[in-house]
This record gives sequence, C-alpha cells and structure tokens, in this order.
Amino acid sequence: MKKSLLIVFLLVLSLLNSASAQKLTYSPDSMFLAPDTVCINQPVTVLPDSTVYHARSYYWGFCSGYLLNAPTGTNLGNNFHFHIPTNIDIVDDSGSYYGFVINSQTRELIRLNFGNDLTNTPSITNFGSLDNGLPLNPTSLFIVRDTLSHKWFVFVSGGFDNATSTLGRVDFGPHLSTPHPNVANFGNYNSMLDYPKGLFVAQDANNNWYGYVVNHNTNELILLDFSFNVSNTPLMYNYGNVSGTLSGPTDLAAVYDQNNWYLFVTNGGLNSNVSRIDLGPSLAPSPTFISASIIYDPTLGPTQSPTTFNYRLNAPSSISINRDCGDLYAYITDTITNQLIAIEMPGGATGPNYRAIDYNNVGAMNKPSSISSILRNGDNLSGFIVNPADSTLTRIDFEQCHNSTIPSFSEIIPPVYEYNTPGVYNIYFVVNQGMPNMRVDCKTIAVIDYPKIAMNDDTLLCQGDTIKLYAVSTLADSIRWQSGYNIDTSDLIKDSVRVYPQYSTKYPVVLYYPSGCIVDTAVRVQVSRVKADAGPDRWVHDGASTIIGGPNTNLFDTTGYRRFSYSWFPLDFLSDPTLPFPVASVPYDFTYYLTVTELDDTFKCMDKDTVVIHVDCGDIYLPNAFAPNGENVLTNSFGILNKEVIKLNYFRIFDRWGVEMFETTDPTQRWDGNFNGKPAPEGVYVWEADIFCINGKEFKKAGNVSLLR
Repeated sequence: MKKSLLIVFLLVLSLLNSASAQKLTYSPDSMFLAPDTVCINQPVTVLPDSTVYHARSYYWGFCSGYLLNAPTGTNLGNNFHFHIPTNIDIVDDSGSYYGFVINSQTRELIRLNFGNDLTNTPSITNFGSLDNGLPLNPTSLFIVRDTLSHKWFVFVSGGFDNATSTLGRVDFGPHLSTPHPNVANFGNYNSMLDYPKGLFVAQDANNNWYGYVVNHNTNELILLDFSFNVSNTPLMYNYGNVSGTLSGPTDLAAVYDQNNWYLFVTNGGLNSNVSRIDLGPSLAPSPTFISASIIYDPTLGPTQSPTTFNYRLNAPSSISINRDCGDLYAYITDTITNQLIAIEMPGGATGPNYRAIDYNNVGAMNKPSSISSILRNGDNLSGFIVNPADSTLTRIDFEQCHNSTIPSFSEIIPPVYEYNTPGVYNIYFVVNQGMPNMRVDCKTIAVIDYPKIAMNDDTLLCQGDTIKLYAVSTLADSIRWQSGYNIDTSDLIKDSVRVYPQYSTKYPVVLYYPSGCIVDTAVRVQVSRVKADAGPDRWVHDGASTIIGGPNTNLFDTTGYRRFSYSWFPLDFLSDPTLPFPVASVPYDFTYYLTVTELDDTFKCMDKDTVVIHVDCGDIYLPNAFAPNGENVLTNSFGILNKEVIKLNYFRIFDRWGVEMFETTDPTQRWDGNFNGKPAPEGVYVWEADIFCINGKEFKKAGNVSLLR
C-alpha cells in the first residue's frame, strides 16, 4: 500500500541550560524540554530549545491526540463515487489535505479534497481510468513527492493475474490540485507482477529511488528500481518468498527506523499473520542483507500462537505504519471480523515489546480493504478506511483530550499548566507551520495520581496552642515545608514540623519523587479565635450597679453558625452569671473572671478575661422617692444605699412639722413608710444622716424624699 511516517524529526537540537525540579528531559532530536512524569494538578513547565528562537510562528498543543489512545470512528457514507474501493491514502500538500482512492470494479482514480481540515466533507474529483492508462482492476496506490523536482506522483498497481498485472504512475506536477494529471503505464516488466498488492516508493540515503510490491498469487517480494529519477520506468527484481514468510500477502508498508529500512507485510493465507522484512540501511540491499520474521505479541505467553496475535487476525487486508512521539504503531484492517487491530512497537521496528490491541469495529467498517496513513490534523490525528462491501468511507480519529488547564498556546514560551486526570498525554510543538522550514516535535508525558501520603487533614487549633504537622510518604525523595508564619524553621526538610499560628494559616509542603512527580499541597490550620472581653476596670458609686462585659466578646450566633457559653466567677452580686453582659451590684471592690467557650469546635476552645470594679464611698447615697408596698424591692422602702458604711451615727426622717418619723443607727435598716403602725401620709419628708465609710471618711448630709402612695 504505502505508508508515510506520521511525524518526521528533521533537525538535531541543543539542550537548554536551564535547571528544573521537574527533571526536564530531552533527546538529541527534540525541540523542547518537558518532564517525563508529573502528578495530577502539578504545574508543568515546558521550555523550547534555543534553536527555535526567532521563528515566524509557534504552536503548542498540550493535550493533543496521540496514537497510544483508542481511536473513535465515523462512517461518512457512500457519496464518494466509490465502486468496490480497494485502496486509499492521504497526504498534506502545502496545508491542504488530499486523499486518493482507486475503484477496482470501474478502474477509476478518485481524489478527495478535504481543504485545510480532515474533518471537512471533501470535494470529489473522479479522474476515471485516465484514458485507460490505469492498471486493470487496480489494487494498490502510493503517493510520493519528489523534493528535488517538487512534483507529486501517484503510483498504482493492479491486475488479478500475471497476464493483467501492471504498474502505472499518475503525474500531478507541483500540486495535487492539478485538474488534468498525466498517466504512464509501465506494463509488467519481465512478467514479474502477479496480482500485486501493497505498494511503496521512496528515495534512500544515496538519492536513488526504489519501490516494493508483493505478489498475492506467488508470495513473492518484488523490488522496483527507478535509479536516480522517480520518473524513470522502473526495473524489477524478484526476491522471491523471503525466508518463506509470505503467504497470500495482502498489503505492504515500509518504515525507516534507527538507520534501517523495514517492510511489514500482512498475510491472508492460512496463518493470517504479519511478516517483517529487514532490508538494512539501503532500500536496495543485496540478498544477504534481507532477513524476515513473523512478528507476534510476547504478552500472549508461550502457549499462544506467535503468528496470529491470539487469533485477532483472521483475514488481514491492509496495514499502515505510523510514528508518533518516537514510537511506531501499525494499524491493520481485517475483512472477516471487520476489526481494527493496532500493534504498538515502543522499542522500534525490531523492539521486543510488540503489543497487539483489538479495537473491534471502529466506524462501521464493512469488509475493509485499505487503511490510509494517519496524519495530524491540528491537535487531532485522523486516518481513513474504505469499505468495498457497501462502498463507504470510514474516518478514524485520535482526538484531542480536555484534561489540561491550557489546551494550546501560540507563543514561544508557554505558560505553566496542569493536567487534572491521570493518563499519558501528548505535547505537540510546531515551528513555522506550513513553511518550507517547518519543524515538528512531540513528547509524551505520564500523569500519575498522587502517591500515597499520610498527612494531617485540615485541622482546628485553639489560639495560642501548638500542633505538629506531618506529611509522610515512603516513596518520596525529599520533602520541604515552606518557611512562613509561626513555624519551626529547623524542621522544614523533615516530614513533620511544629507550628503555632495565632490566626488561620495555610502551611504549604512539597514532596519530590524519583519519577519527577511533585506533590505541592498544604495543610490549613484553622485557628479558633475565641475572645473573652470582661470590659474595662471601673469605679462605681457606693450602692450603684454596673453592666460588665466588653464589645470584643464573641457573641452567640442565633443562626447556629457559632455558639458560645459564658461563665462569670464568682457568682456573687450578679444578675445572671451565664450572660455576656450581666448587671453587677457589688458592695465593695470586686474582681470578676469571664470565660467564653466555643461550643461547636472539637477542642471547645476558650478565652478568659477579668474586670475589677472599684466602689467609691465619697458621699451619702439615697433615692429621692419611694413607694411603700410596691413590687420593686429597691423602691418600696427608703434607706441609705451605701454598702461600705462601717458606722452610722444616725439616720433620721421628719415630716414637714418636725415630727420624727424614723430613726436608726443600723445602716441596713430602711423606713417602710409607716408611723406608729399606720401608713404615713403621702408627701415630702426631710432626712438627715451622719456616716463613716470604710475608707475612714465621715459624711453628714440632709435632704428631701417624696413618699408616694
């Protein structure tokens, strides 16, 4: 069949002299540095190589489609002039995508013009048989561009037997959009072609052009020698059945890997397997350089057949070899099972780690006969499959993911970004897109879940307390706590550290792992700032009352968000010791203690404060009215309010005519408003008193009081 490589690394780059805790890695042919492994939500730093500075354009894709992922498929229907299509391939010509299909039944060449996006509905050009210049019953095609002449060619092979088998070439000139291409039919040189399947043409390191096909009927490998000009009529050489590995070959694909050429051939014979033919460094080796083997999946175990990929292959019809981020991927269609089978080759064409994956029927394939190369379409990868049973076209896509915080960027130095889900992702970098000096590079990055870490949950701490924070992971290389507020700086590189915040604080910690994973996390210490404010110390008049408690006390939240308890001690002389603002009626100097406790936190955090009440005995204090038999105990009798009286010389009450109504030397005695056992009349009365206070001062005073009934 074909196939072109998906990504060609063009130039050798130098390493940026930059340090990174992420262990940025590079290879001699890479254009940027990036870590191999990170954790989810870990900041990812990507640095371009110095050789790409001053380019005309840049494009970074951080979640680009990648061949390691499973493809999706879409059947595009049968509106493409297909009549038993047997082969398809696609190429990129100066930013426009073209596909070519050959119809076996009608001997037609179909061109599909997708424009600048492979997801577009293509415009169709049916070139027919090009005046019968195409081979009869065409079976395979291959698209090639001569970089010296800047001309495009489509090679076509066909014929079901030796008598009808031929090779042809369609010349499109500088662009595949040419409306009237020329055709040349080379016939069957020395009758070597016999139902040719698979077709490949390329220029090797010696600037000579060669091609290969396989004969389905005779199990032979045929070399096409164009010499130094791909426009020449090729000579053909029959290498026969290389090591006896060919059995009803159905397709051929080639790849240049690690300075050697390899052919992969699908066999539809009894074994239904895949052969690899090793050509060596040249496309035209002497027979001594040719070796062949049957590739198989080593993960199947020794009891499995090495030739059938665990019976995944029943009738393989086509193969496409593609490179993505340095690894090789083969895709094979099967006409009996309608399945798409992938062969991953992470170690290269001869690596020991082949792995087969069955993707089942992708995109409603129906007896698929051919799969194209897989091309990058922006951040997506796309290829096409033709289905002879219903003449439909299937598109397979390896689509861009959506797990990076920044999907793409178009300047030279991208911002730091993150991945939110574990997996293997593809970083895709293009310099000078669409220009002759365009360069492409990509790199996979493994994103793993957080390693197991034993550490504090976000926690609550009472103000003024100390707590030990820890972050323990046996796999970590090192750990570092961030130096910050109220932290023991002597333990910053240990797995535990002592902190003593006075307000809620987040303490960041970073754990470094050998894989390059960096866990940057934090423990938040919520500080319960319970505040007890007993109010300012104060002086009050002897016998007076005062409300204690200050404005900074945490108040009970009626919505239930925060609840507190209040406790005053001692309990003496208080209206209610459980209120934040009780009334205190102290007889002498007194100290109260307030305790506030938060009821909703784990530790029942609390705070305490004190208030001192000083009693001022600087005068004689009496009310100016009272009402006997009233309900208020403070106003239903009349007497001295001073509490710091140590001696009362006299306390007398007279009516307006000078009659003495009441007299006592006991400071606690009060007049109840009666005289000689009967209620005294309502009116104004005169009082006089002589006292000694606890501070030693004597006070004499007289005044009036109103008796109310």
